[in-house]
Amino acid sequence: MAADEKGAPTGPPTMRPVPSLPRRLAGPTPVVVTGTLCWLVAAVVFGMLGWTGSGVDVRFWTCVTGSGLGVLGYGVFRWQRSASQRGSRGSWQGLAGLDG
Repeated sequence: MAADEKGAPTGPPTMRPVPSLPRRLAGPTPVVVTGTLCWLVAAVVFGMLGWTGSGVDVRFWTCVTGSGLGVLGYGVFRWQRSASQRGSRGSWQGLAGLDG
């Protein structure tokens, strides 16, 4: 590889292959389940504080909504994964091999 007058390389950079992620990090299930559980725990905490204090407020309903959307999103993901495993034409490709 050639160098300029300061000794810095001037040629194209060599590209190293990027290693693939381990299965446990590539699968979306742990992230979705953890996030949904965090929303659920927060809903319980804010619900307990609301019932013992001045009433339930927007934080509780935000957490309930986050929990519901997490469950709904996970259901959609499972539906897409099963379609991919069946080989449906409209499904995302590559989902069938993700965590089980």
